Amino acid sequence: MSHPELATVASIDLPRYLGTWYEIARLPMRYEPEDFRDITAEYSLQDNGKVRVVNRATNGKGEHEESVGEASALDGSNSRLEVTFLPEGLRWIPFTKGDYWIIKIDDAYTTALVGSPDRKYLWLLARQPQIDAATTQQFLDDARAQGFDLGELIHTPQGQRSAA
Repeated sequence: MSHPELATVASIDLPRYLGTWYEIARLPMRYEPEDFRDITAEYSLQDNGKVRVVNRATNGKGEHEESVGEASALDGSNSRLEVTFLPEGLRWIPFTKGDYWIIKIDDAYTTALVGSPDRKYLWLLARQPQIDAATTQQFLDDARAQGFDLGELIHTPQGQRSAA
């Protein structure tokens, strides 16, 4: 199915976007199986101007997992990023980066909607482990309006992480 180009926010204030985000919901993907919970993403600025990405989750066996990657802005808006989780020495390999486009963010930078232009991947993120149903619905309605099929949407359980 063909869609118009995915609309992103006009610009992202990168320093405000940095920090920890909780995954509220996502479309299925092989790197985050359905039984993963307590998923967070932490973004920090590196000396080279790129963004360090640390994703953490608890898998279905209750084990903690972590993956470290790097994001690069595709343009000056900072709303269209490419992310790779390959080891540093392999990040030059073509076609190994994923699209991470910020579709919507609230004025306070507390809730964000991120997707890929092919509409296969989508994440609803928030600064808190839970958000209210109205906010969730508003952001997911925007995703639908942009052509995302939310039939398989996974609502990520948060707040169940046990002490490591």
